[in-house]
Amino acid sequence: MDITTLSALADPTRLQIVELLREGSLTVGEIADRLHIRQPQVSKHLKVLNESHIVEVRPEANRRFYKLRPEPLQEMESWLKTFHSLWEDRLDRLDEYLQELQKDHLN
Repeated sequence: MDITTLSALADPTRLQIVELLREGSLTVGEIADRLHIRQPQVSKHLKVLNESHIVEVRPEANRRFYKLRPEPLQEMESWLKTFHSLWEDRLDRLDEYLQELQKDHLN
């Protein structure tokens, strides 16, 4: 898992942009309008997301459309899944412990 993905997504505005792009491709202007921020700010955030390979750009006439790339997000999901079993095991042990306490309390 590439640390630049996590670093890029650590910014709340970039995370909002990613959320918007889940709906499909958008231009800088469309993103700026929806987030109520200026286009230069959006462009700066999109540059970081592009350099982190989270988004890709498709030029069309005088506009640039941005869309999500699934690969970095899939890598992040795979990485997070490694922690799932850890928590599942801990919760199972907690459940067993609580059941033992309940049995002891009833006896």
